[in-house]
Amino acid sequence: MKRRLKIRYIILGVLLLLVWMTQYIPALATIYSQKVYPGISYVLSAFSNLFPFAIGDLFIFLSIVGVIVYPIYVKIRKKLSWKKILLNDIEYLIWIYVWFYLAWGLNYSQKNFYQRTGIPYTAYTPENFQTFVDEYITQLNRSYTPLNNISQDLIRKESVRLYNQLSDSLAVHRPPHAHPKVKTMLFTPIISMVGVTGSMGPFFCEFTLNGDLLPINYPATYAHELAHLLGITSEAEANFYAYQVCTRAQATGIRFSGYFSVLGHVLGNARRLLSEEEYTKLAKRIRPEIIELAKQNQAYWSAKYSPIIGDIQDWIYDLYLKGNKIGSGKQNYSEVVGLLISYQESLKDKKKKVEQKN
Repeated sequence: MKRRLKIRYIILGVLLLLVWMTQYIPALATIYSQKVYPGISYVLSAFSNLFPFAIGDLFIFLSIVGVIVYPIYVKIRKKLSWKKILLNDIEYLIWIYVWFYLAWGLNYSQKNFYQRTGIPYTAYTPENFQTFVDEYITQLNRSYTPLNNISQDLIRKESVRLYNQLSDSLAVHRPPHAHPKVKTMLFTPIISMVGVTGSMGPFFCEFTLNGDLLPINYPATYAHELAHLLGITSEAEANFYAYQVCTRAQATGIRFSGYFSVLGHVLGNARRLLSEEEYTKLAKRIRPEIIELAKQNQAYWSAKYSPIIGDIQDWIYDLYLKGNKIGSGKQNYSEVVGLLISYQESLKDKKKKVEQKN
């Protein structure tokens, strides 16, 4: 018994050391994200696909209950000392920590978007932001279509096709399976209370969507969470990839969902960067139907949101992101606009170089 316990502790110690080394040695992080993780995601997502429900959600729920209930149970029934109980709980949490990082979390240590793609970072200027916004609003208005229902199968096919198409040029992994299986969150009513529309289940490499999603939200949220499954940890980058996938789709509804998904981020940046007069002019250029849809969408989610629970979740998630090398925390979502501008400028530079050669 003692020998088995010793072996278990040695294995745990080695894995913990491996996690820490990968977090702080860039070469190991690159090996993990580019070579190791694709295999892990293939195996774990294949296992997850055997179940019709979100096993990651169930695992997290049972783990939380277990960590709370276990000490009381063993203290009453087995008369263990509090020291022994506490050590057992700590060991379990360390195993969870190791599993999280080895299964998916070490992707936080990979190179960022600019380093992976070779696209140079472009700082905001009044000129490039205005150019981006003008083009964005034109495409947003042009793509508008009433979206009352969706084909989940079509969204899956288009997302897989386009991630495969963009894999090499935008440095993102191809989907591990031709038919990725999205799950509905087990605790949708509670999840809606904190304003979360989707999540990546790291322990079994499965991605889940909020069961309350509206048709307008579904395609972009699906593509966003699929990006996380493909090893993208940054929320801004996941938004970027979802935008690129959806706006290239053949189906009009999926394209509109892609443009609509970043509307709040674009307007938020515009309010910060433009004068009040410029912002008002910009907002007036957006089709009234889209403005009304945005208001309805906000009212829909606001009605489900619980300020107290939501604030707690926001605080915890902000700390989580900052603790995993996302320095801007929850503000990271809005940084998608910077990525889109940099990408737009890089395409212009490539076009200029081609024209100069000809």
